[in-house]
Amino acid sequence: MISASVGFQCPDCVHEGARQTRQLELPFGGRKVDVPMVSYVLIGLNVAIWALIMATGGSSSWLADLLAIRPGPYCGIVDNPDRMYDVSQAVCQTMSTGVWVGGGVAGGQWWQVITSAFTHIQPLHLGMNMLALWFLGPPLERALGRVRFSAVYLLAAVAGSVAVMWFANRGSLTLGASGAIFGLMGAYFVVAKKVGGDLRTVAFWLVLNVAFTFTVTGVSWQGHIGGLLGGLATAAIVAYAPKDHRSRTQLIGLAVFGLLMVVAIVERVIQLS
Repeated sequence: MISASVGFQCPDCVHEGARQTRQLELPFGGRKVDVPMVSYVLIGLNVAIWALIMATGGSSSWLADLLAIRPGPYCGIVDNPDRMYDVSQAVCQTMSTGVWVGGGVAGGQWWQVITSAFTHIQPLHLGMNMLALWFLGPPLERALGRVRFSAVYLLAAVAGSVAVMWFANRGSLTLGASGAIFGLMGAYFVVAKKVGGDLRTVAFWLVLNVAFTFTVTGVSWQGHIGGLLGGLATAAIVAYAPKDHRSRTQLIGLAVFGLLMVVAIVERVIQLS
């Protein structure tokens, strides 16, 4: 018999209990997920915010302007607000056809770094992203666990925003979950490689979507590529953490990655201010 806190247990009972406990643990840490609730909640949030935007004016909604990401203030053209001059505020204020438009992340609207990943206007844009999330989210959530999956998704979304901050025009407006979706594709590739899965299908879809990014006008290549790199990096932190002290290593790794994203945003805000 084996001593236990409530008396004694037979060896077979202990081994069976240990086996059942291990079945609840996932290969990369965390607990088994029966219902991929995080994926469903993310889809629900995206749809709910889209509905609010439609209810407040659609493409002219003040809510869309508030939630979508704009790197910083810019010099707009009075007669055509969709166009802008690439000049400083001082120069813009001397131009009769220019008007300085405030706001954006560098203008204090810091929440756009994350809210832009939940913001859509066009139904097709929303539908494509949510369809991808429906297929990619549940299997990844079951493989990584809810907390780790959430971290990968959100950090990939932030990485997409960081790329927009650095490489898009300071006055450009970017929105959509595409950066986070590309992050999930990158994470899917990492997990498949780690477990020895067939990478051909994953690689095919990755190449196809990257090609789509650079061949279709109006697509934010910055958000897509930034999200993809963010998903690859964060998934690698989760999947390749050593088994000993795995949770602590993952926590530190993801925290460091998040801190680097914050530093990159702050540095860019300083440049744009």
